[in-house]
Order: sequence, then structure tokens, then C-alpha cells
Amino acid sequence: MKAVVIRTFGDPDGLEVVDLPVPVPAPGQVRIATEAIGVGGVDAVIRRGALAAYGFREGHLLGSEVAGSVTAVGEGVDASWTGRRVWAFTGLSGGYAEHAVSAVEDILPLPDGLTGADAVALGGSGVVAHFALDRARFMPGETVLVRGAAGSIGITAVQLAARGGAGAVAVTTSSAERGARLRDLGATHVLDRSGEDGSDTPLGFDVVIDVVGGPQLPLFLDRLNSNGRFVAVGVVGGQPPADFGMRLMDAFRRSLSFATFSSDTVPGPDRQAVRSSQFAAAVQGDLRAVVHEVLPLDQAVLAHHRMDAGEVFGRIVLTP
Repeated sequence: MKAVVIRTFGDPDGLEVVDLPVPVPAPGQVRIATEAIGVGGVDAVIRRGALAAYGFREGHLLGSEVAGSVTAVGEGVDASWTGRRVWAFTGLSGGYAEHAVSAVEDILPLPDGLTGADAVALGGSGVVAHFALDRARFMPGETVLVRGAAGSIGITAVQLAARGGAGAVAVTTSSAERGARLRDLGATHVLDRSGEDGSDTPLGFDVVIDVVGGPQLPLFLDRLNSNGRFVAVGVVGGQPPADFGMRLMDAFRRSLSFATFSSDTVPGPDRQAVRSSQFAAAVQGDLRAVVHEVLPLDQAVLAHHRMDAGEVFGRIVLTP
């Protein structure tokens, strides 16, 4: 089968299309003929070698979520899954391929009317956005800032905050065109990447959901209201300064909170329940999955170049 692996860590040109054996599902797994493969920010972080200390090596097969049809099941898996269209989480490996395997507890049937591309644009990111707002104890009427809102996590967080009755939903993004699209999704204020806009944006926020991290993170801690909660869900802009916690200590009397969030800490059944609800909402038109572009699998290098250049609004999807 055709697959995409990391030949060398670094820029996107280090990705390589290779031929690999079709995987055989182990006990408790299913094999899926992929129709849509999500290209996520974590894929770029792994590709750059930033997570090599956690065991990722050159030769790694990228990809964490796919949609497609089950073609085989492993020992102990109900055979009735065969032939069904599903969304699947493949871990942090194995998605950029014509066939992928997943644990049966990490697959979810696709409802009629939901495309594979929409499923992988929403399946992983929607759960992160939902539980990040939950971790932040977001309540109706509060002001929310979504930093790095043009990616799939940010886009869903904007929609969920707006649907949840936020008093204001501010976003950071790189252009007026993106800002207009985010307003269409529920944003009320558009800021530049440094958090400035020069208009009537609230001076402070009750909740900040941050996908970016990086050296400017402390500036956004400063934007928290008293009792404000900051939840970091990604580091696509790199690690924050080592001493960023000093900003919290300097503001000790304002009772600020900082948390990281990974959906890995949410029990599987809870993730699947939220995912199923969001898929249903997408079919009904109550939640929008935003697909930037659909590219052939063998153009994964181009997909990663576009991510690195900051050109992507939503999610790029690969197809075999």
C-alpha cells in the first residue's frame, strides 16, 4: 500500500511516499480502507523532530485520524463492523496510508450525510475544543479569547463558545479575510497575532483557549481577568518561555489559573459521546466542519508546506 513516512526530520521535504505491506489487525483492532486522512498540527510538530525525545524516530508513519470503511477485524472484534463507514483514531501513527488500523474502541460509525473529509476535520479537534472549554469552567456570559483560531481546534472552540452564550468571543488570526470567516462562525472581535486590534475589544478575558503557545504566550496571560482561566491545548508555535509562570506569580492577587489539556486524559466513552453528538450536529448544520483543501495522499509534502506557511484555514484532508 501507499503510505507517507518521515525520511528525515525537519521541513516538509523530508516526507517520503513509500510502499508498505497492508496492515493486519491485531486482536481488538479493525483495518480501515481510508477515504479521508486528517492533517493536523501535531503531525507537523512530530515531522520537525520536536518530539524525538518521546520516542518518535525517522521512518515514522504520520497520521492520527482517518475515515473510511472497515475491511477486516481482528480476533475478538464483532464481524458486523466489516463494511461499515467509520471515523477512527489511529494513535499518533499510521493514518497517512491507504489502509490503517485502529482499536475498536477508538472507532465511531459515521452518520448518513457526513462526509469522510468533514469527519476528520471535526473528529479529533471537536473533542479537544469541547473539553478545553469544560476544563476552563466556561459559563454563559463570560468573555472568551481563542488564540490561533484559524485551525480546526480553534474554529470549533469559537463555535462552541458562541453557542454556549459567551458574552464575547475574540480570536487572534493573521488576516482580515480569516477574521471575516471567523466572524461568520461566531467570533465577535478579531485581533492580530499579538492580540491587538485598536477597537472595542474587551481589555480582559475570563477564558483563553490557546492552540499556539510559543514565546508570546505570557502576553496572553496578561489579558486574563481576575479569576481568569487559561487553557493551553497546543504548542504549534513552539514552547513558551521557561519562566512564563512568573507572570502568574506576579499577578498572584488576581487568582489566575493556567492548565494544559490533552484529550488523552478524557475517558474513551466520554470522548466518543461528545464526538457522536458533534457529528450529529454537523449533519444538522448546527456545527460546521471546515475543510481547507482536499489533496491526494502523495501530496502530503505540499499539505505540510501550506501548514508551515500559515495558509490553512480549517484542516487539509488527504485522500488515497
